Amino acid sequence: MSLETSTRAALRAPGAGLASALDRRIFGPSRVDYSQPRGDPGLYGPDSVAWRVHANPIALAIGGVAAVILELAEPRVRTGVWEHSIFARDPLTRMRRTGEATMITTYAPTAEADARIAMVTRMHERVRGRTPEGQAYHALDPDLADWVHLTAAYGFLNAYMRYVDPGLSPADQDRYYLEGGAVGRAFGARHPSTSAAMTAERMQAMRRRLVRHPIIDEFLAIVRRTSPMGAVGRALQPLVVEASIDLLPPGVAAQLGLVANPVRLAAAKVALSALGRAARLAPGPIPRQAYARMGRRP
Repeated sequence: MSLETSTRAALRAPGAGLASALDRRIFGPSRVDYSQPRGDPGLYGPDSVAWRVHANPIALAIGGVAAVILELAEPRVRTGVWEHSIFARDPLTRMRRTGEATMITTYAPTAEADARIAMVTRMHERVRGRTPEGQAYHALDPDLADWVHLTAAYGFLNAYMRYVDPGLSPADQDRYYLEGGAVGRAFGARHPSTSAAMTAERMQAMRRRLVRHPIIDEFLAIVRRTSPMGAVGRALQPLVVEASIDLLPPGVAAQLGLVANPVRLAAAKVALSALGRAARLAPGPIPRQAYARMGRRP
């Protein structure tokens, strides 16, 4: 399937729009009732920037890959992720679990969101060991939790601004980071970033700890050929990878030996921007149910 055909097919996605089709394929059947109880805002609420950003599957796809690249560049996080997750042997299931966790903590009623955080925390309690270089790691180490939270927030927000809404105001950018602080702390972060400026400073400070590693290349090879969206997604997935590499903080891609292909990156900017804007016009069923729970419309 050609890129042009894939893009057209995605834009013609059935149902309530592109985002609906992507939500069904990416997250699978929902096991959470996002429509009840009425009036429960969850951990963010309908006026949050997070409800806007996380409603867009294109931003989540690109930002999510960029976040994992940054996580795998940190040796302790890399070892914990690669040795204690199913990503290498079952990447599709791993992608869906991560996406589902993002949807639940963003849009689910409070009890469901708290339960998912507790479940993930219990799983992370067992993730500990030593890197091949002898560094001890534990998934609940606040330093590592700070980094994982920072990479996800950076990835999602910057992908949204680049491929969905370049006009997002500086105040809303800061508010996005500030809103996520409570969720980050619930997952074990001690000092979550509270602004875009703080995020940029921390990214620059972390560069000395980020190292090139073959596992990053292996991860990107898996992502290039794996998509929950079937043939359409597999054709677009290499563009997602190029966009993700291009999204990394200044200097980091070169430091990790990653170079975005100029031709594919140009195609990515056209195709993924079109898809991101289309998805923004018609949010998927999960955000729609959450807004309805609050008596609101997206």
